[in-house]
Amino acid sequence: MMRQEPVIAIKNLNHYYGRGALKRQILFDINLEIYPGEIVIMTGPSGSGKTTLLSLIGGLRSVQEGSLKFLGTELIGASQNQLVQARRKIGYIFQAHNLLGFLTARQNVQMAVELNDEIAQSEAIAKSETMLGAVGLEEKINYYPDNLSGGQKQRIAIARALVNRPPLVLADEPTAALDKQSGRDVVEIMQSLAKDQGTSILLVTHDNRILDIADRIVEMEDGLLARDSQSMVSRYDSGVKNHNS
Repeated sequence: MMRQEPVIAIKNLNHYYGRGALKRQILFDINLEIYPGEIVIMTGPSGSGKTTLLSLIGGLRSVQEGSLKFLGTELIGASQNQLVQARRKIGYIFQAHNLLGFLTARQNVQMAVELNDEIAQSEAIAKSETMLGAVGLEEKINYYPDNLSGGQKQRIAIARALVNRPPLVLADEPTAALDKQSGRDVVEIMQSLAKDQGTSILLVTHDNRILDIADRIVEMEDGLLARDSQSMVSRYDSGVKNHNS
């Protein structure tokens, strides 16, 4: 059986901050592939380059050296318009849920659907309500964020990220502000919806409690991809604890 084409294919990626005498290399020779429906967790200490790599994959920064292909399209040398088109095919979940407080749960999700001009408002509403039901918030669709718990707000953020069935979701510390049970609930919802939709997830975390949902764990260290493992969760567990202690 032929292997599917990767959603993300990175080869010999380097990245720098600053110019001239202040120029400093942040990422060194990164090679990584992520396949459809795969959940990849990225760990590593603060300052190891995780968020920089995530922002390059997400089209939030321009690729400088090497190759970064998203759905087969090379992003090095991409125009701002091409990066915008790429971003529209990616769902984003951040540590802060980034909801708009003056919009209801449904309206926050609906905004993401309405980025597509061809979808009628009635369909956008229906899609939003269905996705909020899928994350267990069918009773809260007309609530404003201030009247919801942290875990419920993060569920809205997940619904917003997944409502358009994107091929890729990028999550940066999605459980950092949540208690143990809320964090577990949130990642299990992400895992279930990703498998149902065939969406790939790249999740950056320091949270050892959620490593078991990963198909693969990759570890960043000093701008290098130090490890890429499919079957070392227990060893990673101790390794990540040591990094964070």
